[in-house]
Amino acid sequence: MTNNDILIRLRYAFDIKNTEMVKIFNLGGMNYTKEEVLNMLIKVNDDEEAPEEYIKCNDKMLEGFLNGFITFKRGPQKPKPGQPEGPPAVSGKESPNNMLLKKVKIALALTSEEMLDILYDGGVSVSKGELGAILRNPSHRNYKECGDRFVRNFLRGLTYKYREL
Repeated sequence: MTNNDILIRLRYAFDIKNTEMVKIFNLGGMNYTKEEVLNMLIKVNDDEEAPEEYIKCNDKMLEGFLNGFITFKRGPQKPKPGQPEGPPAVSGKESPNNMLLKKVKIALALTSEEMLDILYDGGVSVSKGELGAILRNPSHRNYKECGDRFVRNFLRGLTYKYREL
């Protein structure tokens, strides 16, 4: 699953408008025009070549979007003395899938039980311990990398919960 697919599915799940997408990127410290954002949202299949205007979303761009999504959903947070401004940067060892789960959990202020319900709605049944392993720091000995199928089902569960189908 590519970062562009993640953006497309998040946009659909929360019914985010084009102007809101640009605003979310800006809140995350990434300045893109509406046209550039739309070029990131072009659906490209594996067996076909991407159009010339297609912009591939890298991990840094996805992280900027997710940081902006946290601010978009929860509002700006005033840093405490000695605390860095904005959400913490993700270490290079963490997969984009794990980052997505953590940051969406923060943005929506979800509890572990709510995350498990969303995953169940998406077609995955996991224990609280397995979810905890995915949400851990990559340097922790019980850290588990999150797979594409897991993320696809999580995004499907978000769609069922937050979008009237």
